[in-house]
Amino acid sequence: MFELTEPLKMLEQALRPYCEKELSAKVEPLEKGEVAVLDIMRDFDRAFGINAMVSGALHEMIERKCRREREGIEEKGSLQEVLAGEVGEAMDPLLIFIVMKELCRVSPSFALSLGAHIGLCGQTILAKGTSDQIENYALPLFSFEKLGCWALTEPESGSDAFALSTTAVPDGDFYVLNGSKTFITNAPCADIFVVYAKIDREDSKADKRMIHPFVLERDNEGLSVGKPMHKMGMRGSPTGQIFLSDARVHRDQLLGKREKTSRSQAQETLTSEREENAAMAWGIIERCLEESIKYAVERKQFGMRLIEFQLIQEKIARMYVHLENVRNLAFKQAWAMREGRSNILDACAAKFYAAAAAVEVGMEAIQLMGGYGYIEEQQVERLTRDAKLLMIGGGTSEIQLLNIAKELVRDKGLSLSLTGGLRN
Repeated sequence: MFELTEPLKMLEQALRPYCEKELSAKVEPLEKGEVAVLDIMRDFDRAFGINAMVSGALHEMIERKCRREREGIEEKGSLQEVLAGEVGEAMDPLLIFIVMKELCRVSPSFALSLGAHIGLCGQTILAKGTSDQIENYALPLFSFEKLGCWALTEPESGSDAFALSTTAVPDGDFYVLNGSKTFITNAPCADIFVVYAKIDREDSKADKRMIHPFVLERDNEGLSVGKPMHKMGMRGSPTGQIFLSDARVHRDQLLGKREKTSRSQAQETLTSEREENAAMAWGIIERCLEESIKYAVERKQFGMRLIEFQLIQEKIARMYVHLENVRNLAFKQAWAMREGRSNILDACAAKFYAAAAAVEVGMEAIQLMGGYGYIEEQQVERLTRDAKLLMIGGGTSEIQLLNIAKELVRDKGLSLSLTGGLRN
């Protein structure tokens, strides 16, 4: 359970030199906006054949979906269960975790954009889209022809992610969308947008609090995006706002083409994002530990190598403890996803611990290196800034703790709200 298979070890060994040489050379221009994140994804695809790896499975998935649609068979199961049955080993969570881990050793921001592109936008369309929606929208994402984003968060609904104000009003064969989204990864450069909204119709109040995903394209009338936000970290991942002003979308752009609420699916996607958080933290911690050991062995103070000082030894030992804990959490989350045993309790616990561990290890690495760790030439400075987002994105660390408490008392017949009070 806690060891990589030989194929995954080979993948790890193949990814390492690519990331250290090819990706590393693109980090600075990516963070300065001199190169597009989609161009780097295409380079990555050419090097490792991601499109070729999954394209056959995706076309088979489209054919099966076509048959089921003709026969009126409805999709059942969680997002991960559906994908595991459809694309099999190509979507093995541990394989994806190793890719994310290796990318995060060099550029967590590139990993973030890739995860939003495939893991959030692409997988949502695969799991809930019809055969023609998968062909029209998912295939261009997995072939890296177009860049995707997944839009749930709104300016007034950060931690309470499902308190949406974006509406979709039916109008004949169309829906008219109004509202805005914020802090959306890839939004400034995206071509395909999965956007959540409440369907609002005068003759029915039942659907007003139910959210539904729509698929829009960049040239959709009424859709516009803001400029990339300037951030503390993850600077190589474009983040921005989406504005919807009387945006008319055809009913065929309603994901699944049925007015069936996708709140549970959106929650599953958030849970999946939280599970992958451990893989990102794994990569950050692993690299910070390696850089710290290298520096402590080479650097001399007071006529001694830093590694000879017990306080330095303690710092490095604590980093390793965090690495082992996060690594084991990643293995457990990958196993749970593969076996269809994912749950909110474990996902939130893993995200909370892994995110905090990544930030702590990064800060300790900077402290160990002193002034050299504080300047941008050292890898640990950027990794630490990037790590901080792991405690905010996909649900803050505080929200993870509240979710953990809610799940722990659920079997006692109690239901807690986000504010901590009991629900009726």
